Amino acid sequence: MKLTILGCYAATPRTFTNPTSQVLEIKNRCFLIDCGEGTQVQLRKNKIKFSKINQIFISHLHGDHFYGLIGLISTFSLLNRNNDLYIYGPKGIKEIILLQLRLSNSWPNFGLHFYELESKESKLIYEDDKVQVKTIPLKHRIYTNGFLFEEKPDKRKLNVEAVREYQIEKCYFQNIKNGKDIVLDDGTVILNSQLTFDPEKPKSYAFCSDTVYNEAILPIIEGVDVLYHEATFLQSEEKLAAKTMHTTAVEAATIAKKAQVGKLILGHYSTRYSTIDLFKTEAETIFPNVLLADDGLSFDL
Repeated sequence: MKLTILGCYAATPRTFTNPTSQVLEIKNRCFLIDCGEGTQVQLRKNKIKFSKINQIFISHLHGDHFYGLIGLISTFSLLNRNNDLYIYGPKGIKEIILLQLRLSNSWPNFGLHFYELESKESKLIYEDDKVQVKTIPLKHRIYTNGFLFEEKPDKRKLNVEAVREYQIEKCYFQNIKNGKDIVLDDGTVILNSQLTFDPEKPKSYAFCSDTVYNEAILPIIEGVDVLYHEATFLQSEEKLAAKTMHTTAVEAATIAKKAQVGKLILGHYSTRYSTIDLFKTEAETIFPNVLLADDGLSFDL
């Protein structure tokens, strides 16, 4: 599981920082999460192939989280994309994008599918044989969701020495990987646990931006391997964070601690700060395993 930060700053883009966008590569899937202005440029800089992106998840309809979407769709068309594109986002995302395509007479030459979200409860919105994605309802100035990405459990791993010892034929290997016991010709039952090893623990990643401090998300993100949580402000701007419905670094760390997550990645920094180092310093007073997102950084999770 690999996370690439394309942009992680709040509000307006600058010459040296970009608004929110990131790519999560998990089980050979490549998911784009939010699509702030400049996302396609950042994709090129980070050498992420456009053709790998088939699902895009938009957290909410503030510009710094989706203004890059229409440009990316247009570029996909110019590159003669063939694969269908699936966009998951708040109700209204379809109207906004289709209006721009219609008025510019720029209809894409590939299938464009929208899954508009309205529920204020966590919902399963994407699923295949390897990965599933659920919403994380957040509290912001407009309707907003985070997203929980979870690997599905792998099949059990074959213990080659054990199956050789019992002289089990290859035609039974798939059943063994699926968890079934084996009955030998003499009636002896060989338990599956004797023939296999446990698979690796499925990994999970939670994306939470933008939101005020909100303990209602704790049951959804409890125990995730990695939590990305917005930290727009330092503690000195705690009142401003509450007023704008954002979070401080200390509050994000408190969520991480209470949810007992593995690692916390901070992002969505206000551009008022000349350095982001203090975000880590403040968060570590609450939660020890803190990483700082920054544009162009990749994390092997």
